[in-house]
Amino acid sequence: MSWVLTIGVILIGLILVALEIVALPGGVSGICGGIMVIIGIWQTYVHHGTTVGNITLIASIIVGITLLVVLLKSKTWKRFSLDNESNSKVNEIDNSVITIGAKGKTVSRLAPAGKAIFDNEIVEVHSTGEFIDENQDIEVVEIEGYRIVVRKV
Repeated sequence: MSWVLTIGVILIGLILVALEIVALPGGVSGICGGIMVIIGIWQTYVHHGTTVGNITLIASIIVGITLLVVLLKSKTWKRFSLDNESNSKVNEIDNSVITIGAKGKTVSRLAPAGKAIFDNEIVEVHSTGEFIDENQDIEVVEIEGYRIVVRKV
């Protein structure tokens, strides 16, 4: 086995193992990568002797640890992660304003969920199944916990 092929097999194996640890769950890429690293190191011992095999083994361990450290740094993965925060909240229903039969107006299209306003309070509502366009008059027909169900008036 030539040096280029041996180094290529070991590097691809190390990359697969690192990706398994950091990004790809399931075990397939990690197992394949581990097998490739073992075969590459074993072939080095067989074709180039013990000294070169030991050097390859130590170099593979150092490169593998370095690769994992670089991949696990937080700055490496910042460009792949989402930076947006979710600031949505559960409806806090004011029973004096929003009761069954309360009238309001849609702020967004209900398809079948969206936003509506009742006495200057914007809340998330769900229609009874139909789509309701923006700026339509609606009426509350059901309140289940934090879920407000409305229909078009």
